[in-house]
Amino acid sequence: MADTTASEPRDVTTAAVEDILTKVWPDEPVVVARLERLSAGASRLSWAVDVTVGGHTRPLVLQRERARGRGRSDVVKEAALLRSAAAAGVPVPAVVTSDAGDDEIGGAYIVTARVDGETIPRRILRENRFAQARAGFARECGEILGRIHTLPLDGLPDLERPDPLAAVAEMLDGTGERRPGFEAALRWLKDHPPVRRPLALVHGDFRNGNLIMGEQGIEAVLDWELAHIGNPLQDLGWLCARPWRWGAPAPVGGVGQLDDLLTAYQPYGGAVAREELHWWLLFSSLNWGVMCLEQARVHLSGEHRSVELAVLGRISSEMEYDVLRMVRDAG
Repeated sequence: MADTTASEPRDVTTAAVEDILTKVWPDEPVVVARLERLSAGASRLSWAVDVTVGGHTRPLVLQRERARGRGRSDVVKEAALLRSAAAAGVPVPAVVTSDAGDDEIGGAYIVTARVDGETIPRRILRENRFAQARAGFARECGEILGRIHTLPLDGLPDLERPDPLAAVAEMLDGTGERRPGFEAALRWLKDHPPVRRPLALVHGDFRNGNLIMGEQGIEAVLDWELAHIGNPLQDLGWLCARPWRWGAPAPVGGVGQLDDLLTAYQPYGGAVAREELHWWLLFSSLNWGVMCLEQARVHLSGEHRSVELAVLGRISSEMEYDVLRMVRDAG
């Protein structure tokens, strides 16, 4: 019988946060004025932190690992990635500090500047104040992904170079679920390999929902936990996958058009044919469907009880239908 006694990881204290930030600003008095939990995600916990340093208030975000996840980069590597991305003109939160393991905080952590803006897709899709941001969204995404994908690999931390199909197949096997639709999609993708491109930095979770949006456009790219080295088209396929359109018809995050995205991307990564992108769209739906199964397994096993994880498990059936439709349309 599954262990259902898994408990929530312990919270952090104001004193602990002041301690790690005093190491950043050792010559100034550091006082945490606000420490508020933002989320309880599957891999990380997050807090908003308002800290006064030498009389000046700095809005920050603290993220702490819940547990080491499959294929996720550690926080020290993520901090290095954020600094490299910022130097290349990618909008990212500025890194304040990070540590691969801290007993007082309760685990590996990263602290960044807090960027103002919106991340909730339904607001970005519907509210009038984001009309200008929506108009330029696809173009901005193409330019930002182009900058990410042209970062010199020799200047990046050592990242994994996974075989994407092998990783999905392994995850599917680990769920213990038999899903013929996913198996059929895996077979089609293996039988029709994608166009080979030079290896590049892949963000791994670039989508509407992981982007901080201001009224003028994209303010910051978040959630670099799945960054790796691979085919750069994986990011474009993920951005345009059906789950991240949030029920809206526009193919780029529910907001923009493919022509705008691909035209903006071309100066960095060259032309992208629709057939090439289709492979990565199918892969993205398959990958998300299997990830949803894995999240449900975590809940059902008692590793971490969560209604959110259970709901994600139900989405896997929708994604199985989606990949079968895409395989049919591909011929």
